[in-house]
Amino acid sequence: MNKVSPVPVQVSTEERWTPYRHPQPKDSPPELIVPNVIPEDERVWVPVDDNVWFRPLCLSVTRGYWMNLLRVRRAGVLSRHRHPQPVHGYVLRGKWRYLEHDWTATEGSYVYEAPGETHTLVVDPDVEEMITMFQVNGAMIYVDPDGKCLGYDDVFTRLDKCRAHYATNGLGAEYADQFIR
Repeated sequence: MNKVSPVPVQVSTEERWTPYRHPQPKDSPPELIVPNVIPEDERVWVPVDDNVWFRPLCLSVTRGYWMNLLRVRRAGVLSRHRHPQPVHGYVLRGKWRYLEHDWTATEGSYVYEAPGETHTLVVDPDVEEMITMFQVNGAMIYVDPDGKCLGYDDVFTRLDKCRAHYATNGLGAEYADQFIR
C-alpha cells in the first residue's frame, strides 16, 4: 500500500476520517446528485427533434451553462451551430462527427470545442444510438451554411423546454427545478 499522503500536514488516522465540523458557506447552493444519469423513465428525455432528445443534468442559471445528455436514435444531420464559449463533451454510447472536421468522436472520447467554432453535428447510418454528455457554456447559435443566425439555445431556453415537456407528460413543470443551480 502506498504510504504517501496527499494531506500536507501530519494528522492522525482518526482525524483523517473525521468529517469537516463546520457549516458550508451559507450562500453556497446545495450539491446536485443525479442518480441514474441514463434514466429508466423515458419521460425525463426532452424531445428536440424526431428521435433526438436531451436529458438535463445541471441548468446553471447563475453561470449561464448547462450539462445534459444528448441522445440520438437516427442517422442524419442534427444541427449546424456556433459556440461563443467552450463546450466539453464525453461520448457514452455510439459515435458522431462534424462535417467540418476529419475526426469522429467514438464511445469513450472526450471532445473540447473551442470558442468561436461553428460546426455541423452528424450521426452516421451505422449508429443505432448515440448518447453524449455535453457541458455547453453560453449558447448554441444555430446558423445556415453562411453563418446567418437562425436561432439559439441557452440555459434559459433549455429550462423552458424542460418545463414545457414535463408539464405535459405527468412529471410536472417543477420537475425541472431540481436541475437548477
